Formats: sequence, C-alpha cells, structure tokens
Amino acid sequence: MKLISRKQFLAQSKKFGLYFAFSSFSCLDAFGQKPPYRNIQPSPTEEDLFSYITQTAGQFDADLYKKLLGAANEFKEGDDLLGIAAENPQQRATARKLLSNTKIGSLVQHPIFEDNLYRLIQKTTLYDEKYQDWTMGDLKAFILEEDEQAVKAVMPYLSSDVIACVVKLMSNQELLQTGSKIFNVLPNSKIGSKGYLGARVQPNSPTDNTEDIIWQVFNAWSFAVGDLLLGTNPVSSNPDSVAKIEAALYDVLKTFRLQEQMPNCVLSHIDIQAKVEQEHPGSTGIWFQSLAGTVEANQTFDVTIEKMIRYAKQRNGQYGLYIETGQGADFTNGHGEGFDMVIHEARKYGFLRALKTYMSQNDQHPPTSFLNNVAGFIGPEVFRTKEQLVRCCLEDITMGKLHGLTIGLDICSTLHMDIDLDDLNWCIDEIMPANPAYFMALPTKNDPMLSYLTTSFSDHIRVREKFNYKVEDTIWQFFKDLEIIDEDNQPTKHFGDPIWVYYQYCKQKNDHRSKEDIYAEGQAAIERIKSRGVNIAEGYGKHYWDLNPGLAAEVESLYQDAKVSIWTEMNADFVLSIPAALRVFTVSTDRKDYVYHPESGEKITSQSLSALREMRSSWKGESPEIQIIISDGLNARAIMDDGHLFPYLEHLQNELAVNNYHLSKQPVIIKNGRVRAGYHCGQYIFGEAGKQQEKRGIIHIIGERPGSGHHNFSAYLTVSSKDLWAKGEIDHDITRVVSGISDTALQPKIAASETVSIINQLFHQA
Repeated sequence: MKLISRKQFLAQSKKFGLYFAFSSFSCLDAFGQKPPYRNIQPSPTEEDLFSYITQTAGQFDADLYKKLLGAANEFKEGDDLLGIAAENPQQRATARKLLSNTKIGSLVQHPIFEDNLYRLIQKTTLYDEKYQDWTMGDLKAFILEEDEQAVKAVMPYLSSDVIACVVKLMSNQELLQTGSKIFNVLPNSKIGSKGYLGARVQPNSPTDNTEDIIWQVFNAWSFAVGDLLLGTNPVSSNPDSVAKIEAALYDVLKTFRLQEQMPNCVLSHIDIQAKVEQEHPGSTGIWFQSLAGTVEANQTFDVTIEKMIRYAKQRNGQYGLYIETGQGADFTNGHGEGFDMVIHEARKYGFLRALKTYMSQNDQHPPTSFLNNVAGFIGPEVFRTKEQLVRCCLEDITMGKLHGLTIGLDICSTLHMDIDLDDLNWCIDEIMPANPAYFMALPTKNDPMLSYLTTSFSDHIRVREKFNYKVEDTIWQFFKDLEIIDEDNQPTKHFGDPIWVYYQYCKQKNDHRSKEDIYAEGQAAIERIKSRGVNIAEGYGKHYWDLNPGLAAEVESLYQDAKVSIWTEMNADFVLSIPAALRVFTVSTDRKDYVYHPESGEKITSQSLSALREMRSSWKGESPEIQIIISDGLNARAIMDDGHLFPYLEHLQNELAVNNYHLSKQPVIIKNGRVRAGYHCGQYIFGEAGKQQEKRGIIHIIGERPGSGHHNFSAYLTVSSKDLWAKGEIDHDITRVVSGISDTALQPKIAASETVSIINQLFHQA
C-alpha cells in the first residue's frame, strides 16, 4: 500500500469521516540485568522441585526455585529479561516434570515471594489437608478429567500460586479444554455462561468529549454489540470531568431503562470515582481499578490492600468492582521480584477473589464484579509474537476461571509488536473456543485514544457468526426492540446505522421533532465527532461483519503510518533548531535496541550524566525550579512535526513566566528516551540530600505511541523535593500527564495552559 503523509492522511480521513485520534500513554517500564541463574540439568523420573534443588545446590536455593518455576512456562520475552525463561525445550520439559511431581502442600510451604498480598490471598483461600498430598500432575489430571461441578468444588482450596503452576503444565489444547468447561456467570445474567460472549463498549475520546463518547455507544448498539458495560478510559482524572462523563453514560442507560442490566464506568483511579460518588450520589456504576501482583507493584498504581478492602466494603449495591490486569505490568514497572509473569498474574486474580469476600459480607447477593485481562497492551518487552499472545490469553482465561471469576479479554497489540491486523484476527479465532465472558468493542480495531489494536464491533459480529456465540438475552431483546435485529434474529435495514439509535434515544426522551430533523442533527454530530479524531462505523462491507471498504482502507493506512513512525529517529538538524539544547543519550545502542529492550531507554549514559552535572554546576547553587526535557519516545515525528513542539514550548514558557517560575534556560534533549529517563535526569540535576522543603520539577515532553495518525506527544509532569530527587525514588505514582498534544488533537496552546495549571497544583500541594 502506498504511504501518504500525515496531513494527507488526516485530510482524507476527514473527507471519508475516518479522522483518528490520539494515544494516551507511552510504554512505562523499568527492570535490571538478568540474574545469573544456574543451568537446569535432566533429573530422575520421580524427583520433585525440592529434591532436585537440594541435590543441585546442597540446600534450598530461592534463585534456582524461581528459575525452575519460570522455566516451566512457555517462552515469553518478559520472563527471558528476568533471566528465568527456559533456554531450550529440554530445560522446559525438565522443569515441567519436576513441577508435575511436586505436591501442592510443598508449594504452599515454599512461597516464591511473600508479602502482605500473598498473605491476604492465603488467608482467603480455603484449606483442606486432603488436597496437600496431591501432586501438581494429579491436580492437572483432575481438572481435565472431571466435570465442571467437581472442579468447582475444589477451586476455593487452590491458592493463586497453585493455580498458576497447574496452568504452566497445560498445553494450549488443555487450556482450551479447561476454559470451555468452567463458567462463572454474573448474577441475574447470562454473561459468563457457556455459549455467550459479551462486550464492553469502550467509547474513548481524545478530548473526553461526551458527544464522542455517547455516540460510540449508539454506534455499538447499531451493530447489536454491547451488553456488559459502558466503560470509557478518560484522558483527564479531574473529578469534574469524570463526573460529567459518568452522568452522560448513565443518562443513556437510564433513558433506555438499562441501568439495572449493565453499569456505566469511567476508568479513572478508584479514589477519583469514590470522590465523584460522594459528591454525586448514585452517578457512578461499577468501580474500576488496575491491580498488580505484589504490594510494591500496586503502589505504582497508588493502591494498597487496605484501600481496596475499604472500597470493597463500600460496594454494597448492585455493582461492585471492575478490575483490569495484564501479564508483564509488574516487572515493567520495576517490581518483577525475580519471579515469572504467570504467577504475578495469578496473584492479581487472587487479590480480586479476596476482595469479593469483603463485598459478600455486605449482602446476601454480592455485587457484580468482573475481571478484564489486557494481554498485549505493554509491548514487545513482554512478548512479541502472535503465538505468545494466544498463549498468554489462554493462560489467563484458565487462571481467571479457576479463581471463580468472570473473566473477559482485551485481545490487543501495540503497534510496535510483531503482530499485524490479520494476525490479530488469527489470535481471536485461536482463543475463542475457550469462551471468555466478553471482550472489548470499538468502532474499529484502532483505539482513538490509547493507540493500540483491539477488537471492533465487526469482530464481535464475525465471532458470533463463526462460533455461534450469543448476546445476553435481555440485551438481545433490547436490540430487537430497537429494530436493529428482527424477530428471526437477523439484522434489519437499520443495522450499522447509529443515527437510528440516536433517533430512538430522542423518542425515549419525548422529542417530538420529525425523523428528518433528528437525522440531520445526528449527521452533523457524526461529522463533528470525526473532525475530533474519533471513528464512527457506518454500514458494512460484503458481510455484516466486514468494515465498510473506505473505513477498512483507512485503518490499514493508519497501521502503516504507525510502523514508519516507530522507526523514525530524531534528526540532528531538528535538535540544533532548539535554542541552547543540551543533548544527552540513553544506553540504547540503536533504535531497535530501544524498541525491543525498553529498559535501555530509561538510563542515561555516563558521558551524558557528566554533561548534566556540568549544567548543574553552571547554576552556581541557584537551581531553576523547572527543567524542560524533550524525548523522542516511540514517535520522534510527534516532536518534529510542524506545529507541535515549538508552539507548545512558546506558550508553556510564557505561562510559566507569568506564574513566576524560574525555568532552566537549557532544555535537555534525549535520544531514545523513555519516561523514566526524565526521572534519571532529575535525580542528577536536582538531587540534594537534606533539602526536603525545596521543590523542583521536570516537564518531560515525549512522543506517544503512534497509531492515531495525529503523531501526538505527551507532557509528563513531576514535582518533588530535592531530597527525594537525590534518593532516585521518583516514579510514575507522583507524575501527572497531559496527553494527546498535536496540531490536530489537543492544541499545543491549550495543552500548555493545562500543563501550567497542573504544575501549580503540584508545587503548592502539601
């Protein structure tokens, strides 16, 4: 396919109504060198993990234990970076044989990592002595051979680590077999039942515009998709903005009298949702939070066990908690603790299972809660191939179901993974026989805000047709009442027409205007939405499950644009055009090293650190309050495109001056830089022990993940005391982000004002 320029692409997208938006996050990651684990040698047939370790090391060896459990996994880049992946199939077979011979009781007596989250999971796992003598091979055979009722009777006695370990022993076919046998159904619903596939409508907007959001809901329902949740990822976590979106989503549900069939949710931090509920009682639906597998990793999300238990106890209505997780999130945030991603992931499920026990204490009928596994969102440092994505999804479905949870999937891929649009279809088809409870639903595979590939409305239609999956019964009847589906369960002439759904919405609100007037209003709304970079899918191609040809072509063009953007490097002439810039480098050897080994983009070279120290020395003890840092990130074009960086810098510098901030005269330019590279710079230029009261901040401008066509950049804002900068402990939990900045999305001038507003908050908060 011929590549077109960004301006041409966006112009054509507007023309065809396919104008795309921005991504919200760059990939955030940190981990160290591979540990020097021992090689794994063949072992006698009946030997278990612990006799092998004692024979090999002379005593129990925690590092060898981690290596053996990691080696039992199918290969993934994330485990390899931690140094615990099997080096060859023979090592993997040996590790699995040892694990298969190991008793459940022995695993329980040897926790691979112990913290308060592990202890909570153990506390909320039932205990029966009779299961302790089962080997892991016995457990695997029991799960595969017995019926659902028998397996469910044992599940509450299985700890998260035991569930993770039995999954390691299963082939893909065995994981499919287990997934297709165990079902955990939501209360008063068919979602999670055998033969049903639900949908979370994910109506994301690059500007949190409620018109963008509710029209994507109309769009989903026009394709008879969307029976689980209306859940949007917000750009801003401002409580007023979150409240406004919650109200808009709830209004749609209430207008169609669906508020007791599915909840609304704005996926901000749970603290923000609680604040909105306190200020606007009854406005929030289910409460969202991302969870991690260790206490320290949860701290990255500003989450504690105590906080989540407190919130769980508050969820005593119909809707409880919506939890998202994903393999690799812990170690990419610097908290791998030397053990593998499968066990990390299982412990997240154990966390939710534990929280459900606190909710169930409030009501005889506990609130509806469910889990979403976001596999593939982080990038190639976790896993790179379509085969690994399938394996990850099958592992997670099985672990979720064995924890007694209703689990859905975000079958997704970032644009810098080795997975294309056709590959994603293949992955979906490989996974579907395991019957996850639901997956995401967007107008196209491309998310207009997060810039990653996921599942579209048309994917739902295709999968339902191919695998004979159903929509939740009550909502299917709703689609019939909307006249989207006829009495023979076939699409009507209104199928794929979001304005028809809007027309029905207006009628429900007793709007007596003519159909023609409402359609004209709806068409104008769609044009506005497209101009803001949000897709609306209208009509279809040869089959009901095909995108219309124009939209399909633009999605492919967008994919190709992203691939070019990822490998584009910040050129020397552009750097020279930035006045007084200090150029520094990360330890990435080249662009490929940076993309595939993200940790290399987080540390600054020793030569560059010397340059930073020289800049600090030039301040002669009078350090500025704010340092601007500019990195290429995953899209150097986002920084270099006309109308991007320089208008933002101009307005930013002016507003900082008006607010009387002392700004460094030398911006720092980082080649192959990630977010944590900015923290590394801040440590060396601002760190000063004993200066706890003196705050200093960085504004780190960085190219976002490509995929939207806009080439957006973000500004990561971090303010802390000199003392904390010196300790090198600054991380994402204190950082705020202004994202989606470009000449075609969030305008640089507006973004600069938002940046300074947040900087003011950060400098003046206690």
